[in-house]
Amino acid sequence: MCRVMEQKVSIVSRAEWGAAAPKKKESLKGSAQRVIIHHTALPSCEGLKKCKDHVASIQRGHMTDRGFDDIGYNFLVAADGTVFEGRGWGVVGAHTKGNNHDSVGIAFMGNFNNDTPSKEAILSVKQLLQSGVSEGFLHKEFSLFGHRDLGSTECPGNKLYAALPQLKTT
Repeated sequence: MCRVMEQKVSIVSRAEWGAAAPKKKESLKGSAQRVIIHHTALPSCEGLKKCKDHVASIQRGHMTDRGFDDIGYNFLVAADGTVFEGRGWGVVGAHTKGNNHDSVGIAFMGNFNNDTPSKEAILSVKQLLQSGVSEGFLHKEFSLFGHRDLGSTECPGNKLYAALPQLKTT
């Protein structure tokens, strides 16, 4: 179980990164009980413009190639710590099959099989979790998982998976 203290985080909204409208949207019933950490398994991006384009490209791939209603993740975070709204708080994601109706999916942008997540990205996700708790979107004693804990996958990559304990501390 994780306990967090309040701290604000700046989030790049869907409008700011040019999101397409979702085909449909399902609300979570109550606050999320679990946080599931992913990596995009794609090259990382640098700079706000490139990262906005990268998030839009991920959304297109999820909606076109995978047939999702929207980008699969609730939030994405770049190496510089910039947080991007995916589906956002209170919305059922499409990030971990069979585990989306009581969780929030957060994707670190990059491939963390070999790359180490940045301190900035770790700090931003910690702040995002703290904000989610303080705003009532996330249960105050939420459980934290790597995608691999709930499915047959290498996600979120060995280096990010090893860093998950850092997200549980405040």
